[in-house]
Amino acid sequence: MSYTDDVLAVVEKRNQSQPEFLQAVKEVLESLGPVIDKHPEYREEGILERIVEPERQIIFRVPWIDDEGNTQVNRAFRVEFNSAIGPYKGGLRFHPSVYIGIIKFLGFEQVFKNALTGLPMGGGKGGSDFDPKGKSDREVMRFCYSFMSELFRHIGPDTDVPAGDIGVGGREIGYLFGQYKKIRNHFVGVLTGKGLNWGGSLIRTEATGYGCVYFTEEMLKTQGKDFKGKEVIVSGSGNVAIYATEKIYQLGGKVIAMCDSSGFIHDPDGVNLDTVREIKEVRRGRIKEYLEKHSSAKYGEKFSDIWKIKCDIALPSATQNEIDKESAESLVSNGCIAVGEGANMPCTPEATDVFIKAKVLYGPGKAANAGGVSTSGLEMSQNSLRLSWSRKEVDEKLHNIMINIHDACLKASNECGTPGNYVNGANIAGFKKVAQTMMDHGIYG
Repeated sequence: MSYTDDVLAVVEKRNQSQPEFLQAVKEVLESLGPVIDKHPEYREEGILERIVEPERQIIFRVPWIDDEGNTQVNRAFRVEFNSAIGPYKGGLRFHPSVYIGIIKFLGFEQVFKNALTGLPMGGGKGGSDFDPKGKSDREVMRFCYSFMSELFRHIGPDTDVPAGDIGVGGREIGYLFGQYKKIRNHFVGVLTGKGLNWGGSLIRTEATGYGCVYFTEEMLKTQGKDFKGKEVIVSGSGNVAIYATEKIYQLGGKVIAMCDSSGFIHDPDGVNLDTVREIKEVRRGRIKEYLEKHSSAKYGEKFSDIWKIKCDIALPSATQNEIDKESAESLVSNGCIAVGEGANMPCTPEATDVFIKAKVLYGPGKAANAGGVSTSGLEMSQNSLRLSWSRKEVDEKLHNIMINIHDACLKASNECGTPGNYVNGANIAGFKKVAQTMMDHGIYG
């Protein structure tokens, strides 16, 4: 067996009930053969064994009182995965599906994603099985206060800097920051995604969606193409999907389908983004309400059917493993030329294989959706400098970071003998930076 096979066997034995984490580790390790062959010192220093094991895993309970006066208890996590190149950095996810395996998968991906940005950030992730949906502002506030009453012990601007993720937006970040400030009596950049009037960065809300489009645009340029006149499917209808759609329209493309967990809309005339914003950001309603204003649109309840719609470009921006092999084959047969992952690992391994075999331009999440954490890193810089950059300045910095990520992935894919394979390129480029830094720090670093 090879070194990577040996390590994967150990990971599988130790984490049998964590399929998402195993999927993420397997994808990375399978890309690293050319690098490992050239660097036998990585095996000698146990780099792979160390990089797949979190430096620290924190599990704690979160008791809180609902509006009826009843005591509720949730489970919460923070996985500080790797701090080789900087403080742990990664979001907090509040969703019923959250368990340690999801958090480890996201934290592991974050290590390489953050390395690709070129900013000094390690990788981590956290969250809880608490569901903010249907909760009052006061209930969310009480939960966040209780959550931070434990988490504050483990984070700090030079240690671990959480951000938002699914279920954690500006409201939640505000409550979390308020409790941290009260407990520690420190006003520091310990969280990103903050309000603009108290240390947040312009473009942060838009960043993941914008970044995904910027990365996909760079892939298209390698074939002399762009978004102009292209029909695009963007799954999801949260921040990533909404701002990816906004940027696509700015670049001359047309989004023809979006969705939420209840179903999807298909509008051949082009999805009206103002209507989607009103539904999702103002009323917090369901995407089906779109049909009340736009007779040109159709609605489907089976989520996977969104990928049967003919399109030029697909940006899966909802959740992990939303595109399976069958959906990928539908996209390819309908002429899709590019896929950019706006979510974390939204394509199954089998779907990824379909895209690569068909020579579809395919940007994996750890590269294509790095815009959010990139702008979080820029927010950290602004907090440290006690400065606020303009919208134009932040957007330009974000755009340049995404161009650099694309170029690093493309270069690494060429060097490892798989030109144009952005999966291999992203994994190798991110891994090499982290691995070399771990070597510099020694085995106990």
